[in-house]
Amino acid sequence: MTLAPEKHTSAAAQPSSSPVSGKQPGKARVGAYPWVMAGAVGLSVCGAALSLNGVLRGWAWYLPVLTTVFVVCLTMAGLRALRAHPLVVTAGGFAALVGILTLTFFRGSGIAGLIPSGATMKELDRFIRRASETVLAESAPVAPNAGIVMVTCAVLGLTVILIDALALPLAMPATTGLGLVAILIVPAMVKPQSVGMWGFIATVAGYLLILACSQWFAPDARTPADTARNPGQMKRAALTGSVALVATLIIPLAIPGFDQGTFPQGSRVNPWGTSTGLNPMITLGNSLRQPAGTGRITYATTATAPIYLRSVTVDNFDGDSWGPDDRDASRRPVAGPIETGYEILADEQLRQVTAVDTGSFTSPYLPVPYAPESIRGLAGRWTWDPATLSVKGADTNSRSQEYIAVSSVPRLTASLLDRSSATVQGIADDFTRVPGNLPDIVRTTADTVTGSSGTAYAKAMAIQKYLRSAEFTYSLQSPVQGGYDGNGLSVLADFLAQKSGYCIHYASAMAVMARLEGIPSRIAVGYAPGRLTGATVTVAGQGALAEYEVDARDAHAWPELYFQGLGWVPFEPTPSRGVVPDYATESSVPGSPGSLDNNSDLVPSGNPLATPLPSAAPLPMPGTGPGSDTGSQVLPWLLGLAGSALLLLLASSPRLVRLGVRARRLRSTDPPSPAAVPLAWSELRDLGTDFGLPPGPAETPRTYSARIRGSHLLGEPGGMDDAAHQAVISLTADFERHAYGPPAAGSPGSVSAEPAAARISALQGSMRANVTRIRRLRADWLPPSVLARWGRMLTAPFRFIGRLARRTAKAAAHSWSRVRDGLRRPSEG
Repeated sequence: MTLAPEKHTSAAAQPSSSPVSGKQPGKARVGAYPWVMAGAVGLSVCGAALSLNGVLRGWAWYLPVLTTVFVVCLTMAGLRALRAHPLVVTAGGFAALVGILTLTFFRGSGIAGLIPSGATMKELDRFIRRASETVLAESAPVAPNAGIVMVTCAVLGLTVILIDALALPLAMPATTGLGLVAILIVPAMVKPQSVGMWGFIATVAGYLLILACSQWFAPDARTPADTARNPGQMKRAALTGSVALVATLIIPLAIPGFDQGTFPQGSRVNPWGTSTGLNPMITLGNSLRQPAGTGRITYATTATAPIYLRSVTVDNFDGDSWGPDDRDASRRPVAGPIETGYEILADEQLRQVTAVDTGSFTSPYLPVPYAPESIRGLAGRWTWDPATLSVKGADTNSRSQEYIAVSSVPRLTASLLDRSSATVQGIADDFTRVPGNLPDIVRTTADTVTGSSGTAYAKAMAIQKYLRSAEFTYSLQSPVQGGYDGNGLSVLADFLAQKSGYCIHYASAMAVMARLEGIPSRIAVGYAPGRLTGATVTVAGQGALAEYEVDARDAHAWPELYFQGLGWVPFEPTPSRGVVPDYATESSVPGSPGSLDNNSDLVPSGNPLATPLPSAAPLPMPGTGPGSDTGSQVLPWLLGLAGSALLLLLASSPRLVRLGVRARRLRSTDPPSPAAVPLAWSELRDLGTDFGLPPGPAETPRTYSARIRGSHLLGEPGGMDDAAHQAVISLTADFERHAYGPPAAGSPGSVSAEPAAARISALQGSMRANVTRIRRLRADWLPPSVLARWGRMLTAPFRFIGRLARRTAKAAAHSWSRVRDGLRRPSEG
């Protein structure tokens, strides 16, 4: 009586054989299932990744993605074919992901090219910073530099591991669509043409293939060989896939924010609506590479030449990217005069009146000529920054605004600038701060270029001359091909080494090098004069004025340097683009015979307001509100969403594991077979454990069954709880019959024709109805059966080490005893 229960309990914990197959479960042939499912997962993820074309520029990034995805898939398939534990398979997937990322991106610093080292961690930090710069500074399509490609490969590799876990260990293949949808969300929100038909078709095909494999093959090795394939369940896979496909196509029609068109080709998620303004999140290169312009603005001015509309100033540079410091606490309402806040020592001030109609231009910042003294006619509340004079909406934006701005600037000359190169006073640290992680090449270049210059003006001219020299070339493609298309410090270092780029690189380089030489600097973002429309605008007190128009193609960024007594002065370091002002030409430098300005013939005669000619493109800046593309705003939001999703998945993982285990067990009981009996009994034991009544370590099935029926979990026999009592009796009898043979004649409940799944369902329903809400929540979200199993797995290595230590100590003691006995015998003789 004592030995039988122990044998009985062991059988309950680990069913040992299948009467049908006659083989040990561990010896069952795995077959093609792991490889076929790995191929389905790999194809689905790579198919979904096709939609990222247009989020990432070109196709150079796709080969590393293919390599990463299939290395992870095949590694997990190989481990599964070797019958490794599911946790070992998942751990192998993570190890394969780390190895392939190291081999692809950090081969030079990795141990044997596959194992990360300390140097690899430093490179990883640099790659992540580069990816962060790309996300913050660019809009779709972003440059596929090494950092952003590495992050893309890592994310897709993790997605493969997630989908594999849902499809196999958790036995919830239909939910793998969530991982695929997570990939599609990015192009659905970023790309104007949405996901795209081919990427969507490839994703759907991969998803249907996962469903087909999950139904055609039975992954549970305990399932008899004659039921390893279940073609009848293909109907379920087809039905699930059809419902998912139809829902994907119909749901966008009911979701606010989807643009007009047919998903997935013409309808994208656009919760921010459309806007056409100057978006500081967009790189200069993206706008320069696009022939069409958006956000049309018209203006008329009393100036003798077309003027530049200045929208925002970026002065905050943390090393990763330039950005505006809005200084909200110090902003003042646009209701009276706008003052510069510093003394102007120039002999002459030039004033002009400008009437602006922003039309469809939408931005939180207002385009005005620099430096504004007053603005009339604005709708809504607007504020201005005393440090930069930028005008920003407090509760509105620039769309459909019509206003008149009066602006004033000093008449500048080279001699005046050279004389005003005194020690700067009263300027905030924001305009002089240099990041601590400055690359050596930037500091070395600044010191070399300005080495013989004695004044701030001479240093500024030396930097501008160096950047506009023949050593540098203007190129839109070199930064993309070289992977430094952005405006962070690492990008700046690459630019100075390659000596090729466009406006953002030249403006950033001059601003940073000026700060290194003690000259306050910032970058202005605005618009070039644009084109005549042929119309005239009547301005009160000024008469009829010629009308000009600008759009996104006229956007530009240029550096401004501060000179004591004169204020902020613009320069133009970009070669072959723009117009160098009169005061910044080489011939204007006192005592210099040469001429730097290769476009001096473009400077309007007698125009003292000449400022750099903006080349068409906005400047990348983080966190500055709506613009002409929401892509770069969406990417950081998606990263936060992905992090939240991972946390949610982690928190719900015990529940998901428990549901997966139950689904696998119940699926194996349909159709009923002797192999399903121990699975049903294991489910009964886990249900009791989850609801607070675990089996004892030496408790027989019959004793445990009686304890459950006598507890509060099932209530009183009869009525609604009677089915649960009968379920426990029949499940116990089935297990005893499976483990020990037929019961004695006349034993109740020895044979049950009712499916085990129905009996388990009745048992679970009764338990849920007879426990408190707290107990139900714990059973649902923190099931003790799963947590206990995880605890045993986590402590297994320590238990193994403990057993090994005890055996080693015992063996050593036994050996020492034999040696000691051998030494004693001669002495006793």
